[in-house]
Amino acid sequence: MAANKTSRNGRERQRGMLRRRAWAGLLLGVVGLVAAGIAVHAWHGYTRFKSEALVGERELVLVLKPGTGFAGLLGELDKLGLPRAPYWQWRLLERELGVAKNLKAGEYQLSPQMSAPQILQLLASGKVVQHRFTILEGTRFADLRLALAANGVLQQTIGGLSDAEILARIGAVESHAEGLFLPETYHFPRGFSDLELLGQAYWAMQRELQSAWDEREAGLPIDDVYSALILASVVEKESGAIEEQPMVAGVFVNRLRIGMRLQSDPTVIYGLGDSFDGNLRRVHLRTDNPYNSYTRSGLPPTPIAMPGPAAIRAVLHPARTEALYFVARGDGRHQFSRTLQEHNRAVRRYQLGGG
Repeated sequence: MAANKTSRNGRERQRGMLRRRAWAGLLLGVVGLVAAGIAVHAWHGYTRFKSEALVGERELVLVLKPGTGFAGLLGELDKLGLPRAPYWQWRLLERELGVAKNLKAGEYQLSPQMSAPQILQLLASGKVVQHRFTILEGTRFADLRLALAANGVLQQTIGGLSDAEILARIGAVESHAEGLFLPETYHFPRGFSDLELLGQAYWAMQRELQSAWDEREAGLPIDDVYSALILASVVEKESGAIEEQPMVAGVFVNRLRIGMRLQSDPTVIYGLGDSFDGNLRRVHLRTDNPYNSYTRSGLPPTPIAMPGPAAIRAVLHPARTEALYFVARGDGRHQFSRTLQEHNRAVRRYQLGGG
């Protein structure tokens, strides 16, 4: 009897174990199905995340500061109002694209309908937004400094520096800043400094000057590159019409050759500085200072503005002319004359209203 009871108990335990295993298997199956469903759902969500546009119908600007981590990047995207996605989806996408260590700080323009992969690829490309700053022909350095200070993108670093200190920091050998920066449009990324832009403009002018000087016409009464820059600045201020600048340069070259004074109003105005009220008077022409080309012979001591490439080339390839005089006609051009008598007639006609 005892043996039979023991046998029955063993069978019951075995059946209980089998039932438990069956329930465990069923539970694992259910858990597996649920997990598979979750995985499929997650994968579909990830696939949708990769393919759908995150950016709406208008361009957005993303500024990624140096040292910003991946979580910080997602925070910046969130600030732009982009649809939120789980952190793991962004991380998986980052690894899938292989850009984990290539994301670069800077300012980026997110185009309409851009997707998450396109955003990460853009950030890895380093193709940051390029801003523009234009130096106009005839600009004075004091005005250039004001324009740089008013720029809201450039990093401001020169506010407390003197002109001489600025020149020293960009590696210039000159002691006077006027005329040393090439007028053109410069492109730069956010974070670029005003000093860096001035360095670019300075060395661009050096290259332009040297190239023009190497190709200069023989026999000019111009001793060196800096003298060419000075005369080009006078030509620039006398006429902004590029096609006319060789003639203006030809007149000044003729005057230099015979020892005649330049007699250029813009040099006098520059010498007056901030005291000039817009009305050039006869007394100004008679008051001597280093920049008064009515009272002093030869070139002014420094440039009086920033000449463009055309004015520089005009000085080194002046028009072949016998003219020694010119007067503004009132239409943006000048009347050129060989003799003082012709010049006086032109003055009466164009300046004094005579016939």
